[in-house]
Amino acid sequence: MYKKEIEEYIDSHRQEMLDDICTLCRINSEKMPYVEGKPYGEGPFAALNAALEMAEGYGFAITNYDNYVGTADLNDKEAQLDILAHLDVVPAGEGWTVTEPFEPVEKDGKLYGRGTADDKGPAVAAMYAMRAVKELGIPLSKNVRLIMGTDEECGSSDIEHYYSVEKEAPMTFSPDGEFPVVNIEKGRLPGHFTASWEKSEKLPRLVSFKAGVKTNVVPGKAHAVVEGVELEVLTATAAQMEQETGIHFEFEEESGKIHITAVGEGAHASMPYEGKNALTCLLSYLTRLPLAECGQTETLKKLLGLMPHGETDGKSLGVKMGDELSGDLTLAFSMLTVNGEGLDGEFDSRCPICANEENVLKVIRENMANIGVTLLNEAMITPHYVDGDSHFVRTLNAAYELYTGLQGGCQSMGGGTYVHELKNGVAFGAALPGTDNRMHGADEFAVIDELMVSAKIFAQVIVDLCS
Repeated sequence: MYKKEIEEYIDSHRQEMLDDICTLCRINSEKMPYVEGKPYGEGPFAALNAALEMAEGYGFAITNYDNYVGTADLNDKEAQLDILAHLDVVPAGEGWTVTEPFEPVEKDGKLYGRGTADDKGPAVAAMYAMRAVKELGIPLSKNVRLIMGTDEECGSSDIEHYYSVEKEAPMTFSPDGEFPVVNIEKGRLPGHFTASWEKSEKLPRLVSFKAGVKTNVVPGKAHAVVEGVELEVLTATAAQMEQETGIHFEFEEESGKIHITAVGEGAHASMPYEGKNALTCLLSYLTRLPLAECGQTETLKKLLGLMPHGETDGKSLGVKMGDELSGDLTLAFSMLTVNGEGLDGEFDSRCPICANEENVLKVIRENMANIGVTLLNEAMITPHYVDGDSHFVRTLNAAYELYTGLQGGCQSMGGGTYVHELKNGVAFGAALPGTDNRMHGADEFAVIDELMVSAKIFAQVIVDLCS
């Protein structure tokens, strides 16, 4: 019902929709230091207010929740459907080649730029779905609300703020995953650990190590400074590592020390196998150098033994597991800082339904304690599951099938979205199966045709659930 009208409307607004996405994607909305009235800093504040101005211009009733979250309502009727999207982004990172991170560009049917896929592009697609229903005059008996947050990438404290004053709608989807329906989101353990040792000045030595930009990003670069090692030894070892791993090494001498940079490939930590982890590679490289034995080198070797380069299933930490519904556990060693006296590190594990604190958190804590490393976490985030045979999920899949001709269904995701804590919330779109948008990596993009079909699907969902 209304398929022809919806398709014609969205197709005729293609360029306008892309222009709006680009407007938001030009704003660097990664989390920034708190400023009074701007809980996540200037960037997220600017993106939120730009999106609200956009929505108000299209005739929606908007509400700003203390610059944490903004909403756009299609009408003033009873709540039925919430669409939860976010306007914040992960840091730009390095390695961009098609364009600069915050200079979106259209090329070969794709829109490149940070946020085009995660999640500004899908947020605008949802807004245009609401525009289509509104401007086509399709009668509704219930309301749909677009909720736009600004802290999804750093803990979702924005949504906690929103739900402290608002109720969950009977049905909610987040266009922050992929099609068809994601009704299972794995649990998560964002592990934080520390260790210390007696300082040693013995040469050759590791002066410092630093890698990682965020817990949920596989690091594409890692940096170390060494002293007392011949450059010839460093380059020969690097050549061997590069041949084994495909990760490139760069060197720079300064004041008697040599700075080493490992250049890999970033990825979303929920899919660590899609990246080339520069952190674990550089750590592995350092263990092959003739560094003087001390507490630092001993601890780093043992730590690498628990999270070796190339391993993403938690096997060496003793937590390899999986189940039929939600798949396998993944683990990415994503952050590490080392100096002469200690280390501070983080990993990101996405855990299937069969995982719990007893067989994951406790096991990791004990295995780390055995090598003198302290895991600081006291709890983990439990998995999320919604019945795949519910009226809500069947309606989403029907709309997906109608506009794509593809088979609907349900799937599990390692990434977490805003709906993780909601009783009847799923992720739905905005990428088609098999599309790798390079989320959280360099050259992030959205396939333009997929954004267009997403807007059509979302419009149909609104009609089917809210009429």
